[in-house]
Amino acid sequence: MSASVALLIMGAVALVVAVGGLAASAVLSPNKFSRTKVATYECGIDPMAFQASQGRFPIKYYLVAMSFIVFDVEVVFLYPWAVSIAEFGAVAQIALFGMLTFVELLAVPFLYEWARGGFDY
Repeated sequence: MSASVALLIMGAVALVVAVGGLAASAVLSPNKFSRTKVATYECGIDPMAFQASQGRFPIKYYLVAMSFIVFDVEVVFLYPWAVSIAEFGAVAQIALFGMLTFVELLAVPFLYEWARGGFDY
């Protein structure tokens, strides 16, 4: 069996699992709609009640959450590189320079958000 046939089989199985999951969800899930189910959900805070009682909704939570996602992705890229750095051999210095550049590019927005007070609560 060639690699392309195996790839097509894997794609077909993934499509069947995805469509099967959606179909099972549509058939088996209860379809009772209520005011609570269709209301906007903002991390456990009712936006209408918050707006009426305290004014504007604070955006700092979302800035910190997005920063967490960015730095989480950075770790996803940094970990495999750190595990395989010993196998680079003669080009290890180039790989180190590339990863330091990557970390530097992600440190600039971090320092900017820190200077603006995005992490202060």
